[in-house]
Amino acid sequence: MATNKDVVHAGERRLAVEVAELFPLQKEWNEEAYFALPDTNRFIELYQRELIMPPHPTDRHQQVVGKVYRLFSDFVEGRHLGIVRVAPLPVRLGPGHIREPDVLLVVNEHADRIRDQYWGPPDLAVEVVSPSTRKADCEEKLREYARAGILEYWLLDPETETIRVYVLHKRAYRLWAEASRRGTVISQLLTGFELHIDEVFAK
Repeated sequence: MATNKDVVHAGERRLAVEVAELFPLQKEWNEEAYFALPDTNRFIELYQRELIMPPHPTDRHQQVVGKVYRLFSDFVEGRHLGIVRVAPLPVRLGPGHIREPDVLLVVNEHADRIRDQYWGPPDLAVEVVSPSTRKADCEEKLREYARAGILEYWLLDPETETIRVYVLHKRAYRLWAEASRRGTVISQLLTGFELHIDEVFAK
């Protein structure tokens, strides 16, 4: 005999299926359907007509993101050079191609790229690497961000305590600065900006 608990769970499963059927199948998503999604604090990206939902970030990941955001924001906005934001915030790299960098900034000259619902390609993007996102951050986004014309791409790896800064050169990235365990990296885009390893990865 079915219990009340069984009935409730069966009802929840039916509701979940009914809700899922309201949305497109993978390989059938477009920007209109993407932007019609309900508000959520999950990272949701769109690529090749599929939704991509990375796993929830860890506390360590968010700790590093928070420090990097504050350091960039203090420098950029303190000098009125542009605007810095932190994910989740959709970034439209091209038609049907939306990513959500951990930290991003647009300089004042490109303020027209800022929309209420999403940003166009920023001038600088930061990704904090997690084990589950390593391939996407270190390979896929390295190509995608370069194709979108993002001038500078920062990769921070809490596991190895390494920071790599890539700058755009002829539609591809080349390594501009790197530091591991200790040391300092600098930006080509932001004259005078330095990031110390200890500032970012200290627990």
